[in-house]
Amino acid sequence: MVRVGNVLLGFLNGIILIAGLAAIGTGLYFVLAGNSQCVRGVHNQLMITGAALVVVSLLGIIGSCYRINFFLIIYLVVMFLLIVALLIFTIFSFLVSHATSGDVVSRLKVINFRTWIRDHFVNDKNWEHIRNCLIDAKICNSLGDSNDMDKDVKDFFKKNLSPMQSGCCKPPSECGFEYKNATYWVMPKAGPAVNNSECKTWSNQQDTLCYNCESCKDGIVKNIKHKWKQLAILNCCIVVVLIILYCLGCCVRRTNSYRSYPKLRGYRPYP
Repeated sequence: MVRVGNVLLGFLNGIILIAGLAAIGTGLYFVLAGNSQCVRGVHNQLMITGAALVVVSLLGIIGSCYRINFFLIIYLVVMFLLIVALLIFTIFSFLVSHATSGDVVSRLKVINFRTWIRDHFVNDKNWEHIRNCLIDAKICNSLGDSNDMDKDVKDFFKKNLSPMQSGCCKPPSECGFEYKNATYWVMPKAGPAVNNSECKTWSNQQDTLCYNCESCKDGIVKNIKHKWKQLAILNCCIVVVLIILYCLGCCVRRTNSYRSYPKLRGYRPYP
């Protein structure tokens, strides 16, 4: 049983090690490629979680394969701290990415969860970098080019636009602009249909479009919230697995200690 427990713990930690390396690789890929590098909060968290999983899994593999209780003790302590940290971060991610829950908790006046993502990622201080990054990433190019001139506006709206593309690549629908192609819209001669500053902010210049619009910022916020929701679900799964590993690690450490000192089985402090 002792050997089986150690082998099982080592095997499961090997899977966690692979998952941690995959998380680090995925985070690096998203940071270095595509428009994901424009907002790095989620991907940084993914890499940090992956690095923590790599460290804790290595401790578990060493402690279980070589039956070194010292490493198993460190493994269990680090594992416990990691579980607590992930639980806290998962709850926080859920609150900042779900409007209803964020509104309820925000009433405690401790922190405004409803606007936390916008305040920390899409604020005036960071927007210049985000805007330039979106332009360089050419997120609107996939919507079409001048060859789309003969297509109807209904065909354009049938496209599955992301919140980012909908907010940054076209003028707000209420402005009443005339569609020419995916990124070229003509203002009516009488002016915008509504008195909205967003309508005047729009430009057909490909490096301007609606990158300065509040709708573009809203699209970025929705995009981040969607990714944080996915990250919260992933963290929940990781926490469940880590709790199982923690319980198994406690059993293996206790069994190894018992086997290392067999005389303790018959020891009596008094005659």
